Amino acid sequence: MRISLAHSPDSDDAFMFYGLARGKVPTDGLEIAHVLRDIETLNQQARDGVHEVTAVSFHAYAYVGDRYALMPCGGSIGDGYGPLLIAGERLSGSALEDGEALVAVPGTLTTACLALRLFAPRARTRVVPFDRILDEVRAGRADAGLVIHEGQLTFAGHGLRKILDLGAWWKEQTGLPLPLGGNAVRRDLGDEMMARLTRLVRASVRYSLAHRAEALQYALGFARGMDPAVADRFVGMWVNEMTVDCGERGRRAVQELLARGHAAGLIPRAVTVDFVPA
Repeated sequence: MRISLAHSPDSDDAFMFYGLARGKVPTDGLEIAHVLRDIETLNQQARDGVHEVTAVSFHAYAYVGDRYALMPCGGSIGDGYGPLLIAGERLSGSALEDGEALVAVPGTLTTACLALRLFAPRARTRVVPFDRILDEVRAGRADAGLVIHEGQLTFAGHGLRKILDLGAWWKEQTGLPLPLGGNAVRRDLGDEMMARLTRLVRASVRYSLAHRAEALQYALGFARGMDPAVADRFVGMWVNEMTVDCGERGRRAVQELLARGHAAGLIPRAVTVDFVPA
């Protein structure tokens, strides 16, 4: 059986899927086809059920929960850190909250964008591919940028400064980590296959953590020229024990995120989150 496994072409995702991508984890006859797309594209494709297993923003899960269940493994969860609001000049938080500043965001269904809306409901935004946001701000085409992926560590090298860490803000508000993205598996595969695929993803994460040096070397091929030490730090932020299993705290965080989004009118219906029991 052929399984389409879709994830972002980034160093943290490459690290966690190293075991599967390089045949280090046995698949027991399943053919795993890795599909690399940016997260907003994956969010949109999940609405059509394109892939059997897909990375998805937890925000986007509110719109695809009828087709997919969440895996308790493979997630990116920031405990006290997360997407950054950055700018080139002095920019007050009130300028963002009042809608005076234009913010470049990586996609409307990203969790980063949902967190921004919870922080500053009236913020003006424009969607820009995530890997061009730093350039948009530096060139003055946006007053601020919402930065995900490796830009969280490299923005200062572009002459930009941090306004706010939304992961830190979220933890102050809730006491919980900010769940950014996870892996989802299509429900029509049935309970047995959903559990089997979840165990495969967990096995790949565990393999990478147990063979960190070789997995990191593979991940550097997806790091867009990042310094190896910076890539190592970035991977460590997003692939850790909560990636092996998000645990009860991670589950509560996802539910709280979507509940607050619904209460704020940012998500159209209440969502009960369910995870594959594997």
